[in-house]
Amino acid sequence: MASLNGTLHNSIDDELDFSDIEAKYRVDFDDGFDSIIVVDGVPVIDRSKLDKLLAKISKEFSRKGAVIKQDDIFVPWDDKAGKSKGFIFVDLGNPDAAAFAAGAMNGHPFDAKHTFRINRFTDIERYASIDETYVEPAVEEYRPKEHLRAWLADSQGRDQYVTYRGDDVEIHWHGKPSQCEIAYAKKNWTELYASWSPLGTYFATLFRQGVRLWGGPSWEPQHRFAHPLVKLIDFSPCENYIVTWSHDPISVPANLPQGPEFFSPEDEGNNIAVWEIKSGHLLRTFPTTAYENEDPAMKKQMQWPALKWSSDDKFVARVTPGQHISVYELPTMGLHDKKSLKIEGVVDFEWCPHGEKDKEDAEKPVKAEKGAKKRENMLAYWTPEVANQPARVTLINFPSRTVLRQKNLFNVTECKLHWQNQGDFLCVKVDRHTKTKKSIFCNLEIFRVREKDYPVEVVELKDTVTDFSWEPKGERFAIVSSNDPNLGNPGPGITIKTDISFYQLDRTKNDFKLLRTLTSRTSNTIRWSPRGRHVVLATVGSSTKSELEFWDLDFNTEERREGQNVKEEWGSGIQQLGSADHYGVTDVEWDPSGRYLATSASAWRHTLENGYAIWDFRGQELEKLILDRFKQFIWRPRPRSLLTKEQQRQIRKNLREYSRAFDEEDAAEESNVSAELIAHRKRLLDEWNAWRARCKRDIAEEKRSRGLKLNGEHHEEEKEEIEEWIDEVIEQIEEEVVE
Repeated sequence: MASLNGTLHNSIDDELDFSDIEAKYRVDFDDGFDSIIVVDGVPVIDRSKLDKLLAKISKEFSRKGAVIKQDDIFVPWDDKAGKSKGFIFVDLGNPDAAAFAAGAMNGHPFDAKHTFRINRFTDIERYASIDETYVEPAVEEYRPKEHLRAWLADSQGRDQYVTYRGDDVEIHWHGKPSQCEIAYAKKNWTELYASWSPLGTYFATLFRQGVRLWGGPSWEPQHRFAHPLVKLIDFSPCENYIVTWSHDPISVPANLPQGPEFFSPEDEGNNIAVWEIKSGHLLRTFPTTAYENEDPAMKKQMQWPALKWSSDDKFVARVTPGQHISVYELPTMGLHDKKSLKIEGVVDFEWCPHGEKDKEDAEKPVKAEKGAKKRENMLAYWTPEVANQPARVTLINFPSRTVLRQKNLFNVTECKLHWQNQGDFLCVKVDRHTKTKKSIFCNLEIFRVREKDYPVEVVELKDTVTDFSWEPKGERFAIVSSNDPNLGNPGPGITIKTDISFYQLDRTKNDFKLLRTLTSRTSNTIRWSPRGRHVVLATVGSSTKSELEFWDLDFNTEERREGQNVKEEWGSGIQQLGSADHYGVTDVEWDPSGRYLATSASAWRHTLENGYAIWDFRGQELEKLILDRFKQFIWRPRPRSLLTKEQQRQIRKNLREYSRAFDEEDAAEESNVSAELIAHRKRLLDEWNAWRARCKRDIAEEKRSRGLKLNGEHHEEEKEEIEEWIDEVIEQIEEEVVE
């Protein structure tokens, strides 16, 4: 019976076809090496350092999105020497992951002396059997890329600015009235706001998915940075890097694409990301800085930018308040010297800007002479009073970390660091309190950075300083001060009275001397022209006042140039050129040439008479537009001139010769405008005469059709002569009759 059942089952199996089920549920076993990569350029070590090496390699791969474990790595050994052979095998699990890891990690700098070189394991056999017969490659059609600074070659020397209104973003050319036009316009070009890079090369727009950079004459997309829900961005001074920030912590879903331009699981929970612009690669992420001993119930406004760049893009630093300043090297974003600057109580810091001479020296080759070296980066930081230690401002060189100067301060409430844009001076605005802490006054501690031993000058003030601004490329500064009792608690409709003071370095006494004080003003904002000399004092953010004052601090310069013997008193060259009013002004900005000023009223601040206006440096209104839902106006920055100092000097020397050509262009344009106006008037007159003649013909035809007589067709008998007598008094004599 058993044999019968066995025979029955075998016959049934022979009759049934299981091929479709076997094909559907077939499991393919990978017996190849497509998932294995060979990593060359690995440090040669002994077995005592193996675990540490494997951990670091796993971390580096994971940062680029190729997640591996230490068990996936095989290290070949030289048994005689007892050391590794300098390469490893990594099993990624599948061919796709291996291909991604090879592309992401090839050329990756593991450390200062080792760089990974990666190949697929299967490629080694393919390279060994490759056909060495030369095949000439097909020549691809050359497609030149657009120049990202093409706007600088504009034949009319115009500047550009961008406006953001509603959903419309427009980029305008600005020049003479006949030269103003829209260069490019696009709807829904940004979802938050727009921004220019510091040298004007890129135009940045923000979307829910991240940041896009645009450029070139056609405004094609150049780069993208995938940081979801991004809210803030910041460029490095040389436009090599960009920092993005989002209030929402980074999260990496399972289906997120992997690669050097995307976040990896290690970035989860952070808010700040640093990217390299040219490659689009993510360099590093950071959490938002938490203040030491911060009360979670107290919400403190985040400081932005959170990362501060050195002027040459070599370093970027962030402060952990109360603890240390961390400085990172670029492009590796590794912590410099593997340690932070530990500074107890540190509150804030600022890098020293590089002046034009510093940039020129940096471009020159280092001299071989003994002791000759380029100027290091410099940063300044301040610490508050702690226990019995006074507050302190410190200047240090970096990367040598040499302390250059320290200044102790007493009874300090707050400090603000203000560098002059050429790096010649540092002003520390010190808000100080009396011993009873009932009143606040201000001191200005000014470091002369270019001089030996870094001397410090002190300007003592009795009032509170609300705004401070250095003159670009100059030795003057302006402050807004006030002793108004409503200063601390301004209510709606209350205008704060202020004083504006100008100071200048007196070289004879080596201190800063008051030039002039403008009293009883409402101005709360100082805006210097990028060229210096001219300054605008504005009342910004007030619902009752919106005044603009245009000042020239070197008004007598023209008289000195003409050779007149002018005996100038200290501060006598300060002259008001004009005044204006822009209701509800929220932003004031000079154009890069220093000839024009733009003021705008943004709908982000209020909804009354939004729009913008453009003025010349004397305060004459050139253009004003009232636009509902207007949000933003930004001039396009210009990079540093490529002309040398000598070339610029020659241009100034021969300025009258150059001006003749411009005068001729202006005259030709004026004559063209006049000719166009005359032609337009003649055309209108001809059209009117033609219309009048046509009307006469129509009236004449209508009269003939009715049998009426036309004007001029009268008979002789119908003529009537009318005489008109005119009395004219030639002389009038009055006589008095006496009876």
